[in-house]
Amino acid sequence: MATTQKAAAPKAVKKSEGFTGIRGAFWIIVVCFIAAVCIFNFVLGAGENFQGGDNANAPANILGTIYKGGVVVPVIHTLLLTVLCLSVERTLALKTAFGKGNLTKFVANIKAALKANDFNKAEQLCNRMRGSVANVVLASLNAYKDMNSGANVSLKKAQKVAKIQQAHEEATQLEMPTLQMNLPIIATIVTLGTLTGLLGTVTGMIRSFQALAAGGGGDSLALSTGISEALINTAFGIVTSWCAVISYNYFTNKIDKLTYALDEVGYSIAQTYEVNHADEA
Repeated sequence: MATTQKAAAPKAVKKSEGFTGIRGAFWIIVVCFIAAVCIFNFVLGAGENFQGGDNANAPANILGTIYKGGVVVPVIHTLLLTVLCLSVERTLALKTAFGKGNLTKFVANIKAALKANDFNKAEQLCNRMRGSVANVVLASLNAYKDMNSGANVSLKKAQKVAKIQQAHEEATQLEMPTLQMNLPIIATIVTLGTLTGLLGTVTGMIRSFQALAAGGGGDSLALSTGISEALINTAFGIVTSWCAVISYNYFTNKIDKLTYALDEVGYSIAQTYEVNHADEA
């Protein structure tokens, strides 16, 4: 038997409360570049990291060896710092999007409330959970109640179900840009880190061959400097791409999990309407 709902105007989808992400990611890159240059010049290039206290000499420790990687080092460090900063930013943003409780338990509770036709309880669960999933579910519940109102009595059941599904999809599309924000930058760094490391490797090898071509046995300091530049940049390029791949795949998987939960609840709401109004044409 279909439950009777009071007519209600559709409510606007609530905005997720809390941190939802940084839109000006360009400034994150700028800050990371400044930090990378400062680390390169004042930490890695400090005199105590080199023999004789001069960074023109051979390195005395690992920091000096990294400094010998050349000007490509701060560029790769910028990419690495950007990945780390955006990973923290995405972690905080997705934490807000997932809400204040366990997502799996929330979906199960919503489905149980819909099965019992207890829409007030479902709304209470959304208000407690908050986040992107709760916002989308609440929009679908509002559409459900709107289809039960007298204002839409002229619509056929299939049209009403389509309206509920449309409300669900529109609310989902409003939330998706926030969830995926800045992920394209991390995806770009996956490739850019390796290419930048390769560039540093090539410049280092060029310097090494120049040292060999300078005379008989070559300048050992110039030769070792060129080899250091090649190897250091290769290593940091690989590490940067490695971190970017892990970060991108991790957050993509989290978003897929959230999207699946949205689809599952949206389907349940539409099916509940069809079951409760089986006698309608």
